[in-house]
Formats: sequence, structure tokens, C-alpha cells
Amino acid sequence: MNNVGTILQILPRASRGRDGVGDYARTLAASLERHHDLRTTFVSTGEGSHLVFPVGGGPGEQRVDHYTAIVLHYVNYGYSRRGVPLWLPAVLRRLQRASGARQITVFHELYASGSWRQSAFWLQPLQVRVARTIAAMSDVCVVSSEVARQQLERLVSELRIIVHPVFSNLGEPILSPGEIAERDSHRWIICGGTELIERSLRSFFPAAFLIPEQFAPRELFVVGGSDNSGVRQTLNGEKKIRTHYCPQVEAKIASGILAGCAFGWMDYFHHPAVPMPVILKSTAFAAYCAHGVIPVLPHSGSVIDLGGDALPGPFFVAPSGQNLPLESERATTARLIQSWYERNASSSHLGATVAAAICGQA
Repeated sequence: MNNVGTILQILPRASRGRDGVGDYARTLAASLERHHDLRTTFVSTGEGSHLVFPVGGGPGEQRVDHYTAIVLHYVNYGYSRRGVPLWLPAVLRRLQRASGARQITVFHELYASGSWRQSAFWLQPLQVRVARTIAAMSDVCVVSSEVARQQLERLVSELRIIVHPVFSNLGEPILSPGEIAERDSHRWIICGGTELIERSLRSFFPAAFLIPEQFAPRELFVVGGSDNSGVRQTLNGEKKIRTHYCPQVEAKIASGILAGCAFGWMDYFHHPAVPMPVILKSTAFAAYCAHGVIPVLPHSGSVIDLGGDALPGPFFVAPSGQNLPLESERATTARLIQSWYERNASSSHLGATVAAAICGQA
């Protein structure tokens, strides 16, 4: 694809710092420009129900009125404090009429749910209505898991939906088989945001005693999130496992730590009944896979499969039992996980997927 033009990426807010949706959009833009000659103009909604031009562009960048495609990053609470951006469909219609561009919508979230005591419970019908309207306006929709695809299909039938897991925001290194094989099998990592780290630590230390001796944790890195006194207290109280706490760490440093760890612990699900494929929306899980770190959970689950391509695992350690690879299989399993990520979840794969959608080939 050569000199196709400029795409418009719409974000909830302008941010040059670490931000999940912002990281996603900027990485997508870099992949589209590097591999597909597609330049990006970013816009945000600012503080109100209008678009602000430009966002994140270089010096002297001018507003572009005609686009090859519009890529909307949809997070309902990003565009409205109550998660009901009723104004957004009208803005999108005006853009479509003015440019004639195809719309690709990346649904980072669809709508919220909660107990009757929470506003999400009462506002869910409106949230669903907006999500349904935007999906119906889209030429292609992108979601992170099969679970999300089924959820979206229940809102609007006959949509063109692509399932693409989120990619790692902590790097996608090229690692040789030797680098993976030489890892210390006793070196573990927990990474993610503060809440995920806290939850994972609560289950990790009890589970550590159940892990077979060939993989028993002797060193643990805790990477990411805000500097948290509770996390520091928990780690300082651990005497049997050498611990390292690296909050608010740069992505390059985090990637280097990940590249030296064999296993990554992750207590992602608030409830074990949540379908396993939902974990594909986790950037921490993506970071493990991108670095060939074997993700280990505190409970079992179903195999993750995309188009007949199954991810090794799931691997887990729980009081009811455990499923871990044999020591002789550890390096091979790690390489298979990284290869699966490259085929199905990498940022370059996402760029190719979106570029094909822009050209009407997906």
C-alpha cells in the first residue's frame, strides 16, 4: 500500500504521557506510517462535545479536512462522565459526510454494568444505545476477544468484526531461542497497574508454596503501577523470596526485566467465572506473551483460541491442582507463546489488520 493518505484517529483525550488508549493509538499510528504509508492526524474531544484539532502532531501540522479513513477509539466513559456520549454519533456522521471516509471503530469498552446502587446500572440502556448506534455506523469494528465479539453481535447483527488482542505497551523485543532457554526458571515477575499488582500479590505468596521445586520462586520482580506503601510493606515482609519493586518504571527498563524472567504471575479476574479470553484485553498479559514469559494464573480456565490458533496453556497454580510445563518444555513453551503473540496480537499485526480494513480488504 503506497501513499494512500491520512487517517483521522479520534481519542477521548489528549495525552503525551502513559495512557492505555493513547499508547494504543500512537503505536497503531507508528505501525501504519512505517509499514503502510498512512499518516495519522489525532483529535480529541477536549473538555466538551466537540473535536479538538490537532493532537500530538508535529510542529506546524495543519488540520486535514479529507481523510482516507476515520479510526474511532471508543471508551464510553472517556467521552462522557456518565458513559453516555449521546453527542458522538452526530459528530461522526458529519465527519463521514464531509470526507466520505470509511470508519473503523476500536471498541476498548462497550458499556458498563454494576449493582442497582451504581449509576452504571441505571444508565446501561443508554450506554448500550450509543454503542449500538456507533457500531452500526462503522464499516469495521475491532474488539480484543471472542467474548467481546459475541457481546457486540448481540447489539447489532451482520457487523464486520475483527478480533485482535491488545498488544504489549512494554515493548516487543526480538529474542533468540538461546536467550529464552537461558533464563532462570526461579525468576518470576508481576507487572501491571496498581490494582492488578495488589490483587496478584495477595494470591502469589500463598500459591508460591504450591509451585513445583523446579520452578519455585526465588526472585520476584514487581513492575509498574504507582509507588504503593502497601505493596512495599508486603514485599519487605517476605523473607524467603528475594523481591524487587519497580513502580512507575520506563517501558524500556520494564522490557529488560521481563526479558530475564521465566514466569509471570497474574490474578486478572475479579471472578473466576469470567471467560478466559477476556484476558486478551490486558496489556500486562500481552507484555508477558510478547517477551516469552509464561503467564501463570491462580485458577484454571479454557484454552484461548483465535481462528484455530491456540495459545499454549492456560497455566495455573491453585490449591485444587496445578498445570505447568515440564522443565524440559519450559523454553519451548515460552517460544510458542511469543510466536503466537507475533501472529495474533503484535502491533505490526494490528497495523496490517487496520490497513486492510481501510482498503476494504478486511
